[in-house]
Amino acid sequence: MIAAILIVLAVAYMLWKLLAFKQAEKQTSEGWKNDTKDAVLDGSRDSEIEPLNDLDYTKVPPIQYRPFLTMPHVSMGIKKMSRNEWIRIDRGYMNRIKERQMVMREHAADAIGTSDIVNPAIAELYEAIMINHLPNRFPTMFRIEGTRLLNLVTGRSHSIKMQELSHAEMLQNLGESVEEDFYIMCPDEEGEIRLQGYIACFPGGFLSRAKVGMSMREIHQPVPGYAERIGKGADRHLQRLEPGNYIERMNWSLQVDGSDLFRLDGNNYYPELGEEIPEEEQRVDLSTSYLRVEHQTLNRLPKSLAVIFCVRSYLTSLEDIRNEGNGPSLLSAIKSMPEKLGDYKKRPFWCKAVYEYLGAQ
Repeated sequence: MIAAILIVLAVAYMLWKLLAFKQAEKQTSEGWKNDTKDAVLDGSRDSEIEPLNDLDYTKVPPIQYRPFLTMPHVSMGIKKMSRNEWIRIDRGYMNRIKERQMVMREHAADAIGTSDIVNPAIAELYEAIMINHLPNRFPTMFRIEGTRLLNLVTGRSHSIKMQELSHAEMLQNLGESVEEDFYIMCPDEEGEIRLQGYIACFPGGFLSRAKVGMSMREIHQPVPGYAERIGKGADRHLQRLEPGNYIERMNWSLQVDGSDLFRLDGNNYYPELGEEIPEEEQRVDLSTSYLRVEHQTLNRLPKSLAVIFCVRSYLTSLEDIRNEGNGPSLLSAIKSMPEKLGDYKKRPFWCKAVYEYLGAQ
């Protein structure tokens, strides 16, 4: 009898917890719909954002990140960052935006992902970037005119009256306004953060569609050493991340077959998908080989509590790496990778040619 009562109480508690979560989700969504009407007409400046009033983006060189000089393999390397550094713009802006527009035309299903679960967070992200951040941080490039955001560089304008937009249109507008990719991770009923939507024009071997619904740990399961070395730490950072706080880390790999940034799986090795290490390494054109660096940031939205995993990708030719004197350091970092991580980064596919090139200084 007592056991039966305990079972009934346990079931009742679980139902109560589920109903409470659904009600909170509904309130967040409805509250967001009401807030957006006011947000469109609110032209007040966000005091946390420092404007770059004299910015000439054509004179801004790309940031020369060299994480292989200081970053151990498979490490968290997380640091706090300013909200002002969330979005980066440099002289390569126009070329990258054109590349992103092409990707969205030709690979829309892979580049844009929405769902009922993530749509409130998409709208919240749209307001944060298109209404608050871009016109306030980059006033020489973006200006709000009525209910539209005018891009003074491309000449295009996008509606900021979100009632007029589908969530896919919001992501597309984001995708052709900034170079960053956004992976939107929402808490489930148990509080686990899971990927639910994205605008990903420059994925570096990150097949977004196949990973929808996965946690951060599940997404990184193919990465050797992730679970053992940083999985638990990454989970803790996600759970503790408060709205208004921004953190950053770096990731790097080699891309030896061209400068296009749209890579669903090309820079990584996936034996679980039937891929095999070749007996002879592939032919490498060193004139089209690059160090690919990802500047990754994480922040949490205040209304939906979604975590935004933001990735900005940079390419530096191996020729430039060698000319600046960092060839031996990159060579050492590649050679020192643990075997399984080296395989994952496709080291056996190109190592001989790259070793000879970087070591010839």
